[in-house]
Amino acid sequence: MRSLAGLAAIMVAATVYLYLLSTHLPPGPKHVEPGAEGEDGGVQEYRLKFPSDLDELRELAEMLKFYKREHHGYVLLLFCSAYLYKQSFAIPGSSFLNMLAGATFGPWEGLVLACMLSTSGSTLCFLLSSAFGKQHVVQVFPEKVALLQRKVEENRSSLFFFLLFLRFFPMTPNWFLNITCPVLNIPMPIFFFSVLIGLIPYNFICVRTGSMLSEISSLDDIFSWGTLAQLLAIALMALLPGALIKHFSKAHLKVDGIDSNGPRQDDVKRDRKRQ
Repeated sequence: MRSLAGLAAIMVAATVYLYLLSTHLPPGPKHVEPGAEGEDGGVQEYRLKFPSDLDELRELAEMLKFYKREHHGYVLLLFCSAYLYKQSFAIPGSSFLNMLAGATFGPWEGLVLACMLSTSGSTLCFLLSSAFGKQHVVQVFPEKVALLQRKVEENRSSLFFFLLFLRFFPMTPNWFLNITCPVLNIPMPIFFFSVLIGLIPYNFICVRTGSMLSEISSLDDIFSWGTLAQLLAIALMALLPGALIKHFSKAHLKVDGIDSNGPRQDDVKRDRKRQ
């Protein structure tokens, strides 16, 4: 219980910090609601919140780009804080934040930010799990942890490439790997660099997509030769590293029994018999 209380205290403190940071922005831009009537003519201020769909993403990106003209440092601090908050506490939704990075900061600055923040946030999640949650992870996910433990031992000689394989092909969610690696006794340097390198294709796709969304104003833009060429480049960038790792895994890694829905029943039964 003490470990859960410590984790809860850290999360509350981080939540309060992020709330205060988001509420001390300078006066924001306004937009007119179509068909709205009233004394203000339907003018409403944007509100800061985590985006949950593409419309909210584009709206938030426009607002942040407005602030960035005069308050680049503040927007950067706010974005980094929100990203680290989500990653550190294993909250899903990094894809929208990666796209927001591309739409707000551009494709290259956004990619650097996404790679740095995803790695730093995953490392913080690793440390929080190691300090407060190792026993709880085992209690909540006993079968998945047992399967991953067995696969880690089978691939101990190629551990770095095994972790890269899991990042390139997310058979288990990234947040689950972040909280489970301390239980599996994965060394911090191997964990850090496997996240940094393994998430580059995913981050690139999301950031580049977000950058393109901010430039598209109509459906005709989607089918332009320039846009199609960019989409092809994104696909090649994503497929090439994955193909290389998959080719390496066939000869050097043992990954049978891991799929996107967790351990297969035959593997679970085999682990129980061994116990």
